[in-house]
Amino acid sequence: MGHRSIIEPFRIKCVEPIRMTTRVQRRNFLEEAAYNPFLLHADHVLIDLLTDSGTGAMSAEQWASIMRGDESYAGGRSYYRLLDVIQSIFGFRYVLPTHQGRAAERILFSSMCKPGDVVPNNTHFDTTRANIEETGAQAVDLPTAEGRLPAAIHPFKGNMDVDALETVIAQVGADRVPLVVLTVTNNSGGGQPVSMANIRAVRAVCNRHRIPLYIDACRFAENSWFIREREEGYAGKTPREVARELFSYADGCTMSAKKDGLVNIGGFLACNDEALVKRESRLLILTEGFPTYGGLAGRDLEAMATGLEEVLHEDYLHYRIASTAYLGDHLTRIGVPIVQPPGGHAIYIDAAAMLPQVPARLFPGQALVAELYLEGGIRAVEIGTVMFGSTDAQTGEETVAAMELVRLAIPRRVYTQSHIDYVCEVLSDVFARRDRIAGLRMVWQAPPLRHFTARFQPA
Repeated sequence: MGHRSIIEPFRIKCVEPIRMTTRVQRRNFLEEAAYNPFLLHADHVLIDLLTDSGTGAMSAEQWASIMRGDESYAGGRSYYRLLDVIQSIFGFRYVLPTHQGRAAERILFSSMCKPGDVVPNNTHFDTTRANIEETGAQAVDLPTAEGRLPAAIHPFKGNMDVDALETVIAQVGADRVPLVVLTVTNNSGGGQPVSMANIRAVRAVCNRHRIPLYIDACRFAENSWFIREREEGYAGKTPREVARELFSYADGCTMSAKKDGLVNIGGFLACNDEALVKRESRLLILTEGFPTYGGLAGRDLEAMATGLEEVLHEDYLHYRIASTAYLGDHLTRIGVPIVQPPGGHAIYIDAAAMLPQVPARLFPGQALVAELYLEGGIRAVEIGTVMFGSTDAQTGEETVAAMELVRLAIPRRVYTQSHIDYVCEVLSDVFARRDRIAGLRMVWQAPPLRHFTARFQPA
């Protein structure tokens, strides 16, 4: 039997029109948005790959779950259904719902961190880093050597450097490390997975120093699939079984359910520490709501519970990973440099390699993002110096990021293969004239998380 197309394991039941635009219109829209994709009107975007967070399509069963939502202020049955689902998949005793992942991060780090602390991670994403630094603690990235090389082929480039973790703890002292975090998959590192062996090794280090280990679980199902497909000893296990083992090594987790929860809003914070959850609950009540609704409507809790179960379906995960790889493989064939191998939720273009004529201080990733929109109405996001760098207030010098990437994040269950083929065609055209692309200058920024609102002009 020959190779067959990977088909969507669902039928389309509802459609939303896309507004077509001309190149002249897009140039005007781009200038009005100061060359920042976050400032574009969504109606002016043809293919929106800005983020996979909260942008997916919910299933018929999730919409049915919404109708079953219990809107009681306290003790609603929708909370207890969500609690049962999370406990069965993740195994943690205590669960606090939140309106999204960054709310869970804020509550966790505000409860555990203090000025002078250090929080290691394989690679922190933007809101995680910002919430840690808001407490006065320092966020430290400890990716493996392979994880710093976009073109390198390795099955688990999202791993943490365990030796580097030991070194950091030895340098600052275990009393200044309130927790260690593992992000699965490693978003800032190219959407790359973390192996079970690496998780066990990090757990062993944490055990020796009596430091809690937390998982940033945004894309836990995708990471579990990669473990099953790539790691010895897991081929016969279901994604749910892999996920349960993964979380058995952790003391807690945060999750933005807007990713692998398959919902448009929602998240949670989970742990096994009764004393800690009491402190977290007080902050939750102050900032989110009563602990059994956490800033969400009961219908959102129901949709999240259903989504967490659906995301572990094997047909869905096979399609999800294969469709992302389809885009990555096509771009590789036409010569576009990407982070290899393709990740689970996104393809990351190596903008520094694609635009060597643009120095980091002129933001090659942001320049490429602007060109993708201008050429074909595709909205992507820079993961590089704009997002993770900083400008010295005295000298104006730019601290550059380790990698200059552009992320094409694929919303779940939204775009078909023809949409992805269109993305390939646009990128092919941009790649053909890559030597004529110039950089951008940042003319305004606001700390923290400057990338959301920064403004640019052509260099």
